[in-house]
Amino acid sequence: MTMNPKRLARQVAIFSAVTAFVAFGYAGAAVAKLEKEELKFGFIKLTDMAPLAVAYEKGFFEDEGLYVQLEAQANWKVVMDRVVSGELDGAHMLAPAPLGAAIGFGTQAEIVTAFSMGFNGNAITVSNDIWKQMKPNIPMEGGKPVHPIKADALKPVVEKYKAEGKTFNMAMTFPIGSHNLKLRYWLAAGGINPGFYAPPQDISGQVNADVLLSVTPPPQMPVTLESGTIFGYCVGEPWNQQAVAKGVGVPVVTDDELWRDTPEKVFGVTKAWADKHPNTHKAVIKALIRAAIWLDADNNKNRKEAIEMLSQSQYVGADFDVLANSMIGTYEYEKGDIRSLPDFNTFFRGGASYPSYSSAVWYLTQLRRWGMISEFKPDSWYLETAKKVYRPDIYLAAAKELVAEGKAKAADFPADDSIQPSKNFFIDQVTFDAMKPNALLEQFPIGLKGKQKVVGGKVVD
Repeated sequence: MTMNPKRLARQVAIFSAVTAFVAFGYAGAAVAKLEKEELKFGFIKLTDMAPLAVAYEKGFFEDEGLYVQLEAQANWKVVMDRVVSGELDGAHMLAPAPLGAAIGFGTQAEIVTAFSMGFNGNAITVSNDIWKQMKPNIPMEGGKPVHPIKADALKPVVEKYKAEGKTFNMAMTFPIGSHNLKLRYWLAAGGINPGFYAPPQDISGQVNADVLLSVTPPPQMPVTLESGTIFGYCVGEPWNQQAVAKGVGVPVVTDDELWRDTPEKVFGVTKAWADKHPNTHKAVIKALIRAAIWLDADNNKNRKEAIEMLSQSQYVGADFDVLANSMIGTYEYEKGDIRSLPDFNTFFRGGASYPSYSSAVWYLTQLRRWGMISEFKPDSWYLETAKKVYRPDIYLAAAKELVAEGKAKAADFPADDSIQPSKNFFIDQVTFDAMKPNALLEQFPIGLKGKQKVVGGKVVD
């Protein structure tokens, strides 16, 4: 078999380095052996796949002795299936997806994550017609809508459709996905019931729903909105800004406004793969951390270079200006309404790349809230489940090596892998303590809590 030329060059360099160390009496300086060097990672064409593109384009993977192939995937189900089957070594994943696999909703699998792809990056967009109907319900200041825009403004529109016997259709990207859970959160905070799941009999998520949510792949969102099949959607960028550019829709709220510093995507591998390739896994995380640092360095000075990368067809393939609308610190809502939103996409600062247990617990509460977790679980279960999936210990081991190599600063990382105190802001002003997940659920007027479950199309105690 012909050896990858970059891999051959790397091995020659390692041999030369070790020879030099021995010659100067430093034989103890061993190079960590990677269990696997040639890897294939999957991603969906979204802005927040950026750490993978940057780690490849800036040579961070190669610095770690890794020869990586990045491959766009058709949808999130394909991503999960190909990681589980071993066709992919790892992938860009929706943050709740590994948790869903752990509880057996949809795919049953053991997936772990040691890296968060970043905070925020999503928005909820409605069609021009729905926006026109919502606008009279939105407070105005200086002739512009006051943000954040709550779903209270949408509720009369939904009620009108219901009274006329019409269904109100919206889209998200995957049932066990952040877009689904964030769209549900926003709707419910405005008094709109997005519906419940009742597995295994009913996994539509539409039990008692005021709004019917369905799955649409991210790049297809704007055209589906334009066709009138759906009236709104929740998706990552650039597919909200694409709706603005095409003149077919208006983003009404970003996830940064819904829940400040929202963990959005993760890098996931199977537990079996992680156990078999611990050195390789750590090397991957090191490269991704370096990419995240580069993306946020010096007040985002590298973002324009990053946008040039992402605009290439093999990555996101959207126009530079569309990508820039959400990546350089501003965000365009209604056409021409451009506002400062410096933290819409963060990749490293503020712990954006850290896979926190707190984030995992929050996502698990939302899976319970909408019935994907059909039975009551004690508080302790949430943290125990989070620890099976999220691996901050691997992240911190990688960070420690980067600090020792002078490639990162110790002060930029958490001191340990304990649960992090929540500092999040939610649009409905609820309080969240990750050690008391059931107390969070009790605060929601809409959603399962306590011993409630969905039976025969009804919520029962």
